[in-house]
Amino acid sequence: MTIQIERRAAELEIRAKGRRLEGYAAVFDQRAKIADFEELIARGAFADSLRDGDKLALVDHDASKLLGRTRNGSLKLAEDTRGLHFEIALPKTSLADDVLGLADAGSLGGASFGFMVTRDKWAGTLRTLEAVDLREISIVNAWPAYPQTTVTARSAGHANRSDFARRIALLDLGGR
Repeated sequence: MTIQIERRAAELEIRAKGRRLEGYAAVFDQRAKIADFEELIARGAFADSLRDGDKLALVDHDASKLLGRTRNGSLKLAEDTRGLHFEIALPKTSLADDVLGLADAGSLGGASFGFMVTRDKWAGTLRTLEAVDLREISIVNAWPAYPQTTVTARSAGHANRSDFARRIALLDLGGR
């Protein structure tokens, strides 16, 4: 049996302040329709994976479109009570400038993550991801699979706005 890398994506939330992207690449305990089944991510599913190896921040799951990585500290990943939080300190590259411009304009499609399943559980057509080997997170231009996930674009040029939030999606995530 060949183990395949799976990918999931979700809609964005846009805000402005500082030169970084941050948000949630995965949200715990929220169902998403994937092909002919539903899926949810259990709390702690990323914990073991976050302790080991270099994780990448990409655009559209393309390794030639690198935005950051954990090895050099430009990508920070952590689980909290909501899900898998990320923060990318964007480099001074044309790719990062383009992504930041698209985020500020509200034109990006979502955040995503690439992973390999290490432990899952099925109950009929509901799959629960209990443990995954996270490989990368991505900022994507396409449609999301997990609408509960967020990304925040932060740009120093908007630091004086009285309203920092421009939301693409209304999210019902326990009062957030």
